[in-house]
Amino acid sequence: MGLEVIFSTSSVFPNTELGFKLAQEFGYDGVELMVNHERRSQSIDAVNDMRKAYDMPVTAIHVPCLVISQPVWGWSPQVKLQKSVDMAVEVGARTVVVHPPFRWQREHAEPFKALVAELGQKYEGVIEVTVENMYSAEKFGRKVEPYLFHEDPALSDFEHLCLDTSHAAAARRDPIELYRQMNGRVRHLHLSDSTSTRGDEHLPPGMGTLPLQELADLLIEDGFTGDIVLEVATGKLPESTRHRVAAECLEWTRKAFKKD
Repeated sequence: MGLEVIFSTSSVFPNTELGFKLAQEFGYDGVELMVNHERRSQSIDAVNDMRKAYDMPVTAIHVPCLVISQPVWGWSPQVKLQKSVDMAVEVGARTVVVHPPFRWQREHAEPFKALVAELGQKYEGVIEVTVENMYSAEKFGRKVEPYLFHEDPALSDFEHLCLDTSHAAAARRDPIELYRQMNGRVRHLHLSDSTSTRGDEHLPPGMGTLPLQELADLLIEDGFTGDIVLEVATGKLPESTRHRVAAECLEWTRKAFKKD
């Protein structure tokens, strides 16, 4: 099987079903489900219903890690991760994507690392738990690091990683250099563009300044076998524009990764 191009429901946050609909309409290979405050995204039965209704596999589950989804499934990063893995098992997903805990959750740093390792061993060959690189923010002219492990951009404590290109840009890092620092541990790719000047933008590929084609070439050269997930902010766009962007993102990615 070649590289698969996946549509993230976070692209149309918080409308989970619309993510399935667009993925089916334009011929994506699957859906990455972002668990959020929308009830259906939290329900295994509802997710399975959408998966069957749109004949669209759920290839990955994204843990509810956003600031807006902090109350979803409780406040513990470990509980959220465990419930996401449980959902992945029930809906047939092969990947779970998780953010590091927030910086103010310092007491969770070691338990989080331990659980990621434990789940990796328990589900080896079935589900990969991938930890995602995160971004910096600016407030009152000062740089703010919202997440733990920010002092180690390559997340060296974790075996499997998700590389998010927009997050790299928002942290003022070259995504290619960061990929190289991750040293063969990237198993999952969140693909979007950025101008590297306005925070976490998640633009359609080709709409920013990131070297995404060069990154694609490097991934192919390295024999990357993970999923390529379009995580592009379209939720506030008009419906006609949103549909066009979803189609163009798929076309760009298939061409960039030479997927016929």
